Amino acid sequence: MKKKTSLCAVVLLAASLLSFAQDVTDAKTVFAKNCILCHGADGRSQTPAGKTLKAADLTASGVQGQSDGQIRDALAKGKGKMPAYSSALGDKGLDAMVKYIRTLKAK
Repeated sequence: MKKKTSLCAVVLLAASLLSFAQDVTDAKTVFAKNCILCHGADGRSQTPAGKTLKAADLTASGVQGQSDGQIRDALAKGKGKMPAYSSALGDKGLDAMVKYIRTLKAK
């Protein structure tokens, strides 16, 4: 049942994000509507879906220590159970998401 729920969550997340226009520039809104399910509002991935899917803690040094290009590549191509978002976000949207993820750095 957990695997089925996890798969449904990923599919819903991907379908929701794909509905956005190519030039998404409001990364905070995109994050709030599409990423919170797994990564949580604070980016720590302590949500039920985040824990089940073992989503990356976006505030941790393992993510924050990556280059912008590495984070962008993970968003564009997908990583682990996270689907690819290159076509949904486009270049501007991917760049905006990297900048937003940088704001989630642990304090």
